[in-house]
Amino acid sequence: MKNGYTASIPTKNFMDILFYNWQHTLKPFGVDQVTGEKAFNCLVAAYSTPGRYYHTLKHIDRVFSTIQILQGYTNNLAAVQLASWFHDVVYDTEAQNNEERSADYAFELLSNLDIPESTITTVTHLILNTKDHKAAVNDYDSQVLLDADLAIFASNPVQYEEYAHAIRQEYGWVAEADYITSRRQVLEGFLQRSRIYFTPLMLEFAEPSARGNIQGEIQSLG
Repeated sequence: MKNGYTASIPTKNFMDILFYNWQHTLKPFGVDQVTGEKAFNCLVAAYSTPGRYYHTLKHIDRVFSTIQILQGYTNNLAAVQLASWFHDVVYDTEAQNNEERSADYAFELLSNLDIPESTITTVTHLILNTKDHKAAVNDYDSQVLLDADLAIFASNPVQYEEYAHAIRQEYGWVAEADYITSRRQVLEGFLQRSRIYFTPLMLEFAEPSARGNIQGEIQSLG
């Protein structure tokens, strides 16, 4: 099948939009354009490494765009936006510490950009919360990032199928039977939650679609 999340070379227009959003993210911190562009190029390289089919720049763009929709729920929008760029910057399906390494990567790069320490602390906290996709009831910034990260669950059936296929490609080294067992466990874990999404908007408009898509994937796994 045609996979919409293949690691193909992004179009110039897409990259222009992405760079514009990156500059927008850095604007509150007064980072000069040359320094900001060098950092952007580092992120592009990281998200373009071999073996990525879903956790690519397209995913980052989708997360960033969803945060824009949900920004009214945030306390620290700038930190949430920064976290969106770094939350999957290290992604190795054979490792168990991707979030920790991504947080370390963010700490180093943002420190070099002279981002305030308090903001960096918030960003690393947000990234680490994507490990289990759980957030405290009053941690609205984490809630927004997590909802944006999982927005793909509520996509239309074609996009969801492309997503599921791309995830399978990222775990291409895993035997089919083992993948089915692990994937089903992950998906059922989300269904067993009282709610997948935290923000009122996503809970009302995305939750039903997400549960339907997840149930459909579980059935397709056999």
